Amino acid sequence: MGNGDSRVRGIAARAGGWSARHRWAAVGIWMLFVVLAMGLGSAAGRVDVKDSDQLKGETHTAAKIIEDAGIEEPASETVLVQAKGDGLKATDAEFRQAVEAVIKAVEGTGKVTDVTSPYDTQTISEDGRSALVQFDMTGDSDTAGERVEPVLKAVEGVQKNHESLRIEEIGGASMMKTFDDAFGDDFQKAEYSAVPVALGILLIAFGALVAALLPVLLAITAIMATMGLMGVVSHVMPMSDTANSVMLLVGLAVGVDYCLFYLRREREERVAGRDAQTALRIAAATSGRAIVVSGVTVCVAMAGMLFTGLAEFEAMGLASLMVVAVAMVGSVTVLPALLSLLGERVEKGRLPFLKRRSTAGNSGSRFWSAVLKGVLAKPVVSVVVATGALLAIAAPALGMKTQQLTLDQEFGDSLPIVQTYNRLNEAFPGGSEPAEVVVKADDINAPEVKSALADFRERAISSGASRGPVEIKLHDDRNIAFVYVPLVGGSDLDKAGTSLDKLRDDVRPATLGKVDGVEAPITGQVAGSKDFNDQLAGAVVPVFAFVVVFAFALMLLSFRSLTIALTSIVLNLLSVGAAYGILVAVFQHGWGASLVGAEGVGAIITWLPLFLFVILFGLSMDYHVFVVSRIREARLRGRTTKDAITHGVVTTAGVVTSAAVIMVAVFAIFGTLSMQSMKQMGVGLAAAVLIDATIIRGVLLPAVMALLGERNWYLPKWLNRLPDLTHDESPEAAARTTRDDEGEPVRV
Repeated sequence: MGNGDSRVRGIAARAGGWSARHRWAAVGIWMLFVVLAMGLGSAAGRVDVKDSDQLKGETHTAAKIIEDAGIEEPASETVLVQAKGDGLKATDAEFRQAVEAVIKAVEGTGKVTDVTSPYDTQTISEDGRSALVQFDMTGDSDTAGERVEPVLKAVEGVQKNHESLRIEEIGGASMMKTFDDAFGDDFQKAEYSAVPVALGILLIAFGALVAALLPVLLAITAIMATMGLMGVVSHVMPMSDTANSVMLLVGLAVGVDYCLFYLRREREERVAGRDAQTALRIAAATSGRAIVVSGVTVCVAMAGMLFTGLAEFEAMGLASLMVVAVAMVGSVTVLPALLSLLGERVEKGRLPFLKRRSTAGNSGSRFWSAVLKGVLAKPVVSVVVATGALLAIAAPALGMKTQQLTLDQEFGDSLPIVQTYNRLNEAFPGGSEPAEVVVKADDINAPEVKSALADFRERAISSGASRGPVEIKLHDDRNIAFVYVPLVGGSDLDKAGTSLDKLRDDVRPATLGKVDGVEAPITGQVAGSKDFNDQLAGAVVPVFAFVVVFAFALMLLSFRSLTIALTSIVLNLLSVGAAYGILVAVFQHGWGASLVGAEGVGAIITWLPLFLFVILFGLSMDYHVFVVSRIREARLRGRTTKDAITHGVVTTAGVVTSAAVIMVAVFAIFGTLSMQSMKQMGVGLAAAVLIDATIIRGVLLPAVMALLGERNWYLPKWLNRLPDLTHDESPEAAARTTRDDEGEPVRV
């Protein structure tokens, strides 16, 4: 503990003390930082992840060839013309008239190019009941969705004149427009509604408007500053819209949590009779330190995403890491300054019906006191029951299946275009998402290259990988050819993946692979999904190892206890495992899916398990550090371990519950979105945080610590050489610290 005037104080205590003494300077510096960051970000602009950087492997090679050649692939559209009954065939006059009417109508819009007739391209189904009219949209493919409406209307017009046929359009542009119309504002609404939800919960937690507004305002300014920084950083590591959304989610969660921890401790000390300055010093030395330890741990967990080698994940990891770091710095600098400025005015806007609850401070919680009494009376039973329950919840995760979700899995039957997608896949397996072979040669028109292309087309069908038709599109001036191969298996990604393997491993080496100077990477949705899965699978072990090892090291250095470090890792892994189990049970098997407005789609989206692990491991540390810090603080003040556990858990119960409710509510909003992948993310995060704040922190942690007793503080002698990052400062020490004329701490 130290007993001299020159006692070294923790960084959070020093930062809080300086900010409280120089409050206008602290607020001014923070505002200047936010404005400068936003200004720099706006001036620099944001560089987004390119298609060629999204993945490694063949998908990357193909995208790089297309990018280097300067070829802009247009948005392709398809019109399915299909007989409703068994009588009409594609060879009948009425069917032919409908096809001609479609061609004439789409060409008449002036928005399309390269319109092909099914009678020329042989895109007629095996049963003769379906045919495809194909064409490309003019202009930039990224904005084709904004220009496709006249074409869709033209196709609808033809449908009205041919009631015995089904005439429907599908493609990149039409899907883009449909999704923008149906879900374009979905994500934005969720992001906007998260703030009022958090504010409402904080109002209940604090019972005063000003106190509730502080955490939200700090979180929002941290998010704004990070948005600006993302623009600057994107010139070194490209960013994305997904990274931006994840940053908002994480920023709001940790920004509000950190302020909540700090503010509640300051108010608790005020209720205990401390004066304003002393209460602030204690909050800075205790909760401030817990915020720094927690923030650094969360940053380390987020940094794990940088080891995936996937550009999207790297962007998400870096954006999340930055917003956590900014929120952490803001919480231990500008928040003490604001509290010092506001003084008693932090209680302004009090809600009368919550007065009694809020003035009770954070001294205890009846509910958690009752739970804890039972837990500490029978710790062995508590550990067995809680661990058994968590392992049972986690059990379904053993059968987890991950894949990229197909259109019908992602959106169900909620959109007509999904039914069109299913009908097209049934009539032309793989036709809606063909494999794309990007062939680059020194001379694409050389006889041996042309012969190899023809041979590839023939073998793709004879090998059983495709039922055709295989389309070849030449770019003579760039010496590049695109070969489109509909894969057998269609929307069944497992079967389509087998067909892709045949193309890559058998057909290509036997044909294009024999010609010198020819590159022929195979891309497309199925290939992209496979390459993504392969790369992600290779990243799982290094990411898990990095996050676990560094989190363990940080806990060891911050608490100087081997036991605390080990138990924190085990408890976090249990919480993540339970989240995985819930995800698999609800979204893979469909158990209780209707309760969350979802459905069992037979799989978890590929990126979610690793993403959840990193996010949850980081966020779980929030609560763990906060609760254990309070227990350790009580222990250092002379309480027995059992008393310290009771004091630590009960006094933090209110703030942890409030923080958890905010996180669960924010994440649950994302569970209400229409896309299954967003539902999976929202439900997974919300369930994990709920489990973590209740079963883990309220039952398992105190029960395990009670069983371990004094062994909780065990540190082998050979580890005593490790750096000491504890910087312990008890409330009594902080309360006795005054300042000399130069603002330096002295003992009284």
